[in-house]
Amino acid sequence: PFAETEDNTAEMSDIDENTEFTANSSGASLVIPVQAGALKKGSHVVIKGRPCKIVETSTSKTGKHGHAKVHMVALDIFTNKKLEDICPTTHNMEQPIVNRNDYQVLNIDEEGFASLLLEDGTTKDDLKLPENDVGEQIQAGFEDGKDILASVLTSMGEEMIIAFKEISQK
Repeated sequence: PFAETEDNTAEMSDIDENTEFTANSSGASLVIPVQAGALKKGSHVVIKGRPCKIVETSTSKTGKHGHAKVHMVALDIFTNKKLEDICPTTHNMEQPIVNRNDYQVLNIDEEGFASLLLEDGTTKDDLKLPENDVGEQIQAGFEDGKDILASVLTSMGEEMIIAFKEISQK
């Protein structure tokens, strides 16, 4: 759909009105800026490009050259790997947007992928059960014919089933 110019660049006027642009569900970004000094235990923060939850913070006093610094110990919300960072309290850091949704498990295929019922009635079939106790318990409960609600954590383009609960039969 683009008409190429001499230098192989596309002109904005070359886009016809049928061109579709897509954004992620909310149209929002994956992270928001937040001042390092405002981050507390339990907050989410991006460390080394990974979404993390802070488990411990400590602030050092202002030194000879100015800035007070905050030292953070955090766990990756998907892998539980421990990460640390030190940043001046006045500097901005990225805070990941973290969403948690519960979906009913409709099916689990032989490769361990769960078929989840979304709010709009469609299914989501691209999430694998986690390879831990949670995944094993979901599999066992499903095989026993129980109705299972899986909690899916979403952040920075990653998704993972992190918990579950049984739906009681009424």
